[in-house]
Amino acid sequence: QVQLVESGGGLVQAGDSLRLSCAASGRTFSTYATAWFRQAPGKEREFVAAISRGGGNTGYADTVKGRFTISRDNAKNTVYLQMNSLQPEDTAVYYCAASSGDSDGYGVGPGSYNYWGQGTQVTVSS
Repeated sequence: QVQLVESGGGLVQAGDSLRLSCAASGRTFSTYATAWFRQAPGKEREFVAAISRGGGNTGYADTVKGRFTISRDNAKNTVYLQMNSLQPEDTAVYYCAASSGDSDGYGVGPGSYNYWGQGTQVTVSS
């Protein structure tokens, strides 16, 4: 079991940066692959980035590759999403997700994750 709480969202201008944090509670956090998804109004929830339980494998959506960086600190039970060069198209509610599993990989579909945070709003003005 793991509980996730996101923070760090806000209103920024295009070109600015934000660092989202996902604080996790649970004794088995280090066994969970984690990911960030986002959902804009009227759109489906989409994959942003993921990191395997040990942090050795990461993946990104093409739309954010080169701008966003996902990382995790299992000792702190925290997952981060560093977002640089933000654009208005990045405006969305960002969700942290986690999934248990034996693999050191990750999934890119929402259905791959069974634990979700409440979301944090990121708004990027032009």
